[in-house]
Amino acid sequence: MTSRTLRIFAAATSLVAGFLAVPAHAAFPEKTVRIVVPFAPGGATDVVARALGQRLSALWKQQVIVDNKPGAGGNIGADFVAKAPADGYTLLLASPAEVAINPYLYAKMPFDPEKDLVPVSKAASAPLVLVVHPSVPATNLAELVTYLKGRKEGTPYASAGTGGPQHMAGEQFRTLTGTALTHVPYKGGAPAITDLLGGQVQMFFAGLPPALPHIKAGKLRALAITTTTPSSLIPGVPTVASVLPGFDFENWQGVFAPKGTPEAIVAQIARDMAAVSDKALAEQLASQGAAPAPLTPAEFAAFVQKERQKYSVLVKASGAKVD
Repeated sequence: MTSRTLRIFAAATSLVAGFLAVPAHAAFPEKTVRIVVPFAPGGATDVVARALGQRLSALWKQQVIVDNKPGAGGNIGADFVAKAPADGYTLLLASPAEVAINPYLYAKMPFDPEKDLVPVSKAASAPLVLVVHPSVPATNLAELVTYLKGRKEGTPYASAGTGGPQHMAGEQFRTLTGTALTHVPYKGGAPAITDLLGGQVQMFFAGLPPALPHIKAGKLRALAITTTTPSSLIPGVPTVASVLPGFDFENWQGVFAPKGTPEAIVAQIARDMAAVSDKALAEQLASQGAAPAPLTPAEFAAFVQKERQKYSVLVKASGAKVD
């Protein structure tokens, strides 16, 4: 068992112990619980939702269904939950986009994430990995920064879409390094990887699952990961923060409930999420380059607030807007 896995178990055990003093809503759940995923089936958020739902269903002895409601950058599914009955039976598994990025990206929002949704717990966390085309003359991050600073024209970097975490990671990298980068948005990570392999773009803050096979094959070069701690899934790759202090990006998913959901139910769901954040769940999430990351409702609320503050600055600096 890796030290990272041990830390996950220790954190989950601590959370469960801390929740024991919180009175549970004894009757919950009495019927099927719905987890709304605001993206199409098959993506990282969907995979996390199904793994988490399976474990919670076994614990609760109730059916947990995953309901995919994609569209408008996640706003359609999130809005559905924001307007659902506040009884704990309709939950949102969100990414940073719906609750921390879109309010600053979209000219109009159908709901207010801060006022209409209650943070329950973080479900999973995964780093992005900074990969470059082999033609880039850099074998580490410091060399990449030197190379970029020596270029007169903007270096093209890919993202899976305007305003997403990968775009914002590139924006923070540009800001911290003072380099000229040209954002090239794609409709998803797969076409971004394809063009990076073909040399149409030179760098990409990619998700681990689609990038790892190409890294192992030597077709892409991994220079750094975006979280502040190294990942056991890609050993030997340093953090961006080791060269650029303050750089911290994770691709996370978390559970939210409609505003007004009883605190006892929110606390129980968070407690139960911590209880199922074990080795078996960790093994399921590893396919997405992720790990369980349970937090108490208060801890998760504080985390989300920091994410909103970070993204509000980065979205404004990027100039990105969606009408």
